[in-house]
Amino acid sequence: MTQETVPVRTDDADPALAGRVRTALGAPDAGPLTVLEGGRSGLTYVLRDGGSGHVVKAVPPGRPARGRHDVLRQSRVLSALAGRGLPIPAVTARDEEAPAWFAMELAAGEAVEPVLDVDTDLSPRVARERMTRAAGVLGALHAVPLDALAQGVRTAGGELPDPATPHDELLRWEETMHAVPVELRPGSGDLLAALHADVPEAVAPVLVHGDFRLGNLLCDGLEPTALVDWEIWGIGDPRVDLGWFGVFTDGTLFPGVGRVVPGLPSEDELGELYRAAGGTQPQTPWFRALARMKMAAIMGHNLRRHREGRHHDPVQEQLPPTIAALIDSGRDLLAGGAP
Repeated sequence: MTQETVPVRTDDADPALAGRVRTALGAPDAGPLTVLEGGRSGLTYVLRDGGSGHVVKAVPPGRPARGRHDVLRQSRVLSALAGRGLPIPAVTARDEEAPAWFAMELAAGEAVEPVLDVDTDLSPRVARERMTRAAGVLGALHAVPLDALAQGVRTAGGELPDPATPHDELLRWEETMHAVPVELRPGSGDLLAALHADVPEAVAPVLVHGDFRLGNLLCDGLEPTALVDWEIWGIGDPRVDLGWFGVFTDGTLFPGVGRVVPGLPSEDELGELYRAAGGTQPQTPWFRALARMKMAAIMGHNLRRHREGRHHDPVQEQLPPTIAALIDSGRDLLAGGAP
C-alpha cells in the first residue's frame, strides 16, 4: 500500500502525518489522528484502531530533530528495552523521513503526580502504593545491563550517548538556573556554590530516564503500565533519577501549587525499595539538593517564558514561593539542616 492510497480525512489534526501513520501501521480505516493533551516532547497524537490505539510522536514541521524534538532518539531506547519485563510501551512504527515520527502502543491507565495534581481524587493509599511500585520500576530500570542496552539501541538505528557525571548534571541545570532572572531565584547562588564545593565521584553509569516520577508513569489501578516521556534519557549516575523522584514525595516543597499527601513514602524509604528491586545506590543529600536545584531552575525558566510572552500560562505566576522553597531546602540539605 502506498501513502497515496490512504484517503485524506478532514477530522485529522495533521492529515499528511495521519496518512503516513495509517500506511505504516497498515490501518487505513483507523480513526482520526487527534492531539494528546499534555504531550510535550515534539508533537503528540493518538490514533485509535478498533480496540487498540497508538500514541504518535512527531517532529514539528520545519523544526530540527534535536533535544525534545528528537523523537526517534526516544523510540530507540524504548525498542531497546522491549522484553525486559519493564512497563515500557511497545514501538509499533517508526519513520525517519522528515518530519520524522514514531508510534507506540497506547497503554491503559493514568499518570497522576499526587503532590502536584491537586484536583485529582486519587486516594492517599493508592498514591502510596503507586509510588512504592514505581521505586521498584526504577531499581529494575537501573539494573538493565548497558551492553545489552547498547546493542538494542544500535539495532534500532542509534548509539548510546557518553555517560554524564554528577558534575555534568550540575553544569547542565546550572545553565538553566542562570537563564532565570536573579530576582526569581533567591539564594540560588549559595546553593550552586555549595553543590560545586562537594561534587560526588561518579559511580558505575546506568540508563537514566531523567524525569522519573509518577507523573510520567501510567498506572492502571495500582499496576504500572507504561513509563513515558523519554525526551532527556541518557547514561549517567543512578542517583540523579533517585534524587529527582524523591522531590515528589514532599508537598511542602511546592507551597501554593502542591499539597501534602499523607502516607507517601519518604525519600529514605524510596531508596530502600529501589535497592530491593536492583538499584545499588543510596540516597545522598547532594543528589537531593541537586534535584531541588533542577526543579527550581525548570520552574523559574517556565515562569520567565510566560512573563516574556513566549508561552502564555498564568498559572506560572504561582511559582515564586515554590522556587524559593526548593532552593532553601537544597541549601539546608547541604548545610546539614535536613535529613
